[in-house]
Formats: sequence, structure tokens, C-alpha cells
Amino acid sequence: MADISIEQIKKLKELTGVGLTDAKVALVDTGGDFDKALEEMRKKGLTKAEKRGEREAREGLIESYVHGGRIGVLVELNCETDFVARTDEFKTLAHEIAMQIAAMNPKWPTYDQVPEEEISRKQSELETTFANDAKNAKKPADVRAKIIDGQLKKYFAELVLDEQTYWKDETKTIDQLIKEYIAKLGENIVVRQFSRIELGVSE
Repeated sequence: MADISIEQIKKLKELTGVGLTDAKVALVDTGGDFDKALEEMRKKGLTKAEKRGEREAREGLIESYVHGGRIGVLVELNCETDFVARTDEFKTLAHEIAMQIAAMNPKWPTYDQVPEEEISRKQSELETTFANDAKNAKKPADVRAKIIDGQLKKYFAELVLDEQTYWKDETKTIDQLIKEYIAKLGENIVVRQFSRIELGVSE
């Protein structure tokens, strides 16, 4: 059996939010390969996070962030208990999300919050553009529908906070970032609402 130190076990626990026993078992199962154990435990933690996402979150905090005196953000980040709301990890997440909003200017927290009329408007616009393109107009209806659906998702991925690429790590979305913190902190976490203002720009 690989020589596994208590420092490795503790580090894996801190990075994934799993218990010490689970962390040790993961390291043993991977022969002491820390990176492989980390990947497996993150998958396990994110699976638990999906289940926690159904629980009500009404505690939390309101984070403010001002960038260069030109962009200001207020974001309400909710969790389940005041205890978690006061942790440094939760405050860090709130700050990261506020900076994401300042940098990437999303319009809605989640896709579910995009108004139906906005989705219909964009879909009609894409369908009209598609129909006016002679090459694309000849494609079968099911193929056209799939392409338009893909373009629709891509369009809103840039406007929906959850689906945006995390500004600090292009390998993950904000939704994935939040789920990592859900797994680590053991509570559901939700971005309830946010407001962004930019000097000289009105919505």
C-alpha cells in the first residue's frame, strides 16, 4: 500500500469537503495518487451538491464590489444557515461572484429566470436569419432546429450568470464553481439577485 500521510488526507478533505475517512479511502483506492483521488472526490462532492440544491436557502449576505470607481455591483448570495454565511469561504465566493458580474455583465442569475418572451424573441430572430440563408434553408427541419437550439444556448450562456465561464478559471462555469462550494460547505447556495451599474451607461 502506498505511503499516505495525514497531511495528504487533510488537504484532500479541505479541497473537496468530504470527511477524513472518505479522503483516506480515496487515496488508498488510487494508490496514493493525489490528483486522481482529488478528481474522484470532487465528482462525489458535486453529486451530493446536486441533491443539496433542492434545499431552501434564505440566509446569506449581500456583497458589494466597485471596480475602478466606474462599475458597481450588489449581489445577494443565499445559503441555509447564518453560520455558513459568516464563514470566510462563503464570503470569498460572494466576492468572486460580484467580480464576475462586474467583468462579464450577466443579465440573469439562471436560465430559468430569463423571461419567456426574451427567449421567444431571440429564437424568432435566429429562425428568421436562418431562413434567409440559402445554404441553411435547404437543411432538414430537424437539423435546422438543433442548430438554432445550439445557437440559442450559446447566446444565453453569455448572459446567464450560472452558465458563464468563471473569469478566473476558464475550465469551469459559475454553476460549477457554486457547486464546488456547496460540496465544501455542506449547504445549498443560491444567487438570488444582483444589480450592476456602470458609469455613463444606462440599461
